[in-house]
Amino acid sequence: MSITAALAADKEQAFHAPAAATMAHRLTVAEVTIGAETYVAGDKVRAAFGKLVPYDYGVLPVLIVIQNDSRETIRLDQMNAEYVGPHGSRVTATPSGDVKYSRPPHRPDLGAAPPMPIHIKKKNPLGAPEIEGRALAAQMVAPGLTASGFLYFQTQLQNGATIYLSGLTEARSGKDLFYFEIPVE
Repeated sequence: MSITAALAADKEQAFHAPAAATMAHRLTVAEVTIGAETYVAGDKVRAAFGKLVPYDYGVLPVLIVIQNDSRETIRLDQMNAEYVGPHGSRVTATPSGDVKYSRPPHRPDLGAAPPMPIHIKKKNPLGAPEIEGRALAAQMVAPGLTASGFLYFQTQLQNGATIYLSGLTEARSGKDLFYFEIPVE
């Protein structure tokens, strides 16, 4: 029984986001640091999503880490997120609950009918619980705390692209924070 528990522990690796200040792509405005990192392939994708590679299905996951070093609580509930290509094309973030619908259903081959009806139902890989479970879901970030999670964009990775975040406000005063434009690879 302990061998089974050990194998399950290896399989279920906890995902930990890096600190915003240590991320290669980050920006600090009014004592709020936001880091962004794309997750296309490799060990970091396996750590976050297991066997699923969302990018293989046309969904670009971008890890966002928000560190609030200010004295004000920051509201994220009105945040807008866009992936801006090098030539100005914009893609709005897809809500995590809608990512599973970004892949069209498999159409059956109607050319040659099998002798008996066979019903094979394939699971949608983008319906995996890791997609919604790892999404950026925080509504507020209190002073001294960090919020992190993924935003999902239905686009391909482009050199010279940026993540554009706006709509972050101070909870008490309602004052808008300056927008964040973070370059990503």
